[in-house]
Amino acid sequence: MTTYAAPPSVGTLVGVTDLRVGFDGTEVVRGVSLSVAPGECVAIVGESGSGKSVTARTLLGLAGPRSTVSAAEFRVSGRDALAFGPADWRRLRGRFAGLVLQDALVSLDPLRTVGAEIAEVLAVHGVVPRARRADRVLELLEAVGVPDPAARAGQHPHQLSGGLRQRALIASAIAADPELIIADEPTTALDVTVQAQILRLLAERKAAGTALLLISHDLAVVASIADRILVMKDGLIVEEGPAGDVLGAPAHDYTKSLLAAVPSAASRGTRLTTGAPRTRPVPNPSAQVLAGTGLSRSYGPRRVVDDVSFALHEGETLGVVGESGSGKTTLARLALGLLEPDAGRVSLHQRQWSHLRERARRPLRPRIQLISQNPLDSFDPRHTVGRLVAEPLRLPRAERHAQVLDMLDRVGLPPETAARHPRELSGGQRQRVAIARALGPRPDVLVCDEPVSALDVSIQAQVLDLLADLQSEYGTAMLFISHDLGVVHHVADRVLVMKDGQVVEEGDVRAVFSRPRDPYTRALVASVPRMPARTGPRL
Repeated sequence: MTTYAAPPSVGTLVGVTDLRVGFDGTEVVRGVSLSVAPGECVAIVGESGSGKSVTARTLLGLAGPRSTVSAAEFRVSGRDALAFGPADWRRLRGRFAGLVLQDALVSLDPLRTVGAEIAEVLAVHGVVPRARRADRVLELLEAVGVPDPAARAGQHPHQLSGGLRQRALIASAIAADPELIIADEPTTALDVTVQAQILRLLAERKAAGTALLLISHDLAVVASIADRILVMKDGLIVEEGPAGDVLGAPAHDYTKSLLAAVPSAASRGTRLTTGAPRTRPVPNPSAQVLAGTGLSRSYGPRRVVDDVSFALHEGETLGVVGESGSGKTTLARLALGLLEPDAGRVSLHQRQWSHLRERARRPLRPRIQLISQNPLDSFDPRHTVGRLVAEPLRLPRAERHAQVLDMLDRVGLPPETAARHPRELSGGQRQRVAIARALGPRPDVLVCDEPVSALDVSIQAQVLDLLADLQSEYGTAMLFISHDLGVVHHVADRVLVMKDGQVVEEGDVRAVFSRPRDPYTRALVASVPRMPARTGPRL
């Protein structure tokens, strides 16, 4: 099998030829060659399971104890990495290479303040004298754009927003001034403005001469910073080249399919998986299914939703966008009746929905259902898929089983999935189970809270097409919350833009995103990474 990436050359910080990584006899990285030079950003893209994260971790000696690693050549900082022992790798991590992972809440120690986390790197690698460590921690937090670094240094990870946690993790990764940063999905699940800030920070490090290996399924993010791109599929590099060439004139069919699956304004009205036209349901403006009037909600002294009103009609998709902390998830919980507003009211089919006793609300619950960002957190891990999908169904036992199998079939899962547990499934399969569970009671309203933000681009496309098909079949209205403006532009009819708990702009999604009136909306739209224009075929 031909490998496309260049082998290590003079001046590269890390380079490997014919890298192979296996687990329990199964090879997941099969003959990969790559190199990264100072001041260069190399990106690896591909679906979940393609081998990109395993490749990146292997470059730091983190493939894991069950792994088998071989290569024709493997050099790190000019040394033969094939001869490294555990102590050699430990000395390199932090000092030579910093690692930034996707979920800072998992990566940072929950029992330590972020200041202590960063100080540990300084201490282990002897970067500065003990007396200088506290000052250096503040300098690093300030360098990555953390406001009020003295206060933040004393906080624990759970006390910070997602964007601040990610910046603190980057501060820890760069504390020893490494020559190489490996960033594995560093902006996934971040809103567009925070994502733009993180990308600017990484670009500044790159401009200063740091090498950057970026792992991402977000092709627009890759387009904004990468010099070269490696496309991986099934453990192989199937295409490699300058970023503009790979994204602007892809040569391999797999790369073309990844690019076609990216949702945007241009993809409206088409199926992301095939490019074929799809029928959008026609909203019925005379049939209001869900509405909020003058909604406000506070947590202590902080008002997180402030006098918000909205209306959702039969067959319509209403998008809700805004930064983390803008109030969009609290609005979803108010709409679902999981929180009560301090002021205002929610109505379902023009009947009171908020401020009801749960006993009175229970008969109406099947009419409004939730699809969350992470089904694994919302599922009882002890229950099988069949039990999870059957739980909201109000049918006799025999009919419930038949309905479960029918819903699994509708979302593209085989009947044997019913006997499995959520942890045995992939992320895309779990999201399909969440959709089957939500649509089983034939709801009038689906509240979708970041339903595809953690999925890679091809699985995201499958899930969005599935939601569109089922919406057309059932006429279901959707309240669709997302930080991804491209996804919202693809799926929504109208959009609400939220900032600091208030709606600052609303209207037809195409008009709002193409001609935003509010400065905040303009800032959101300007922060969205752009894909390069497609050109002719690359020979």
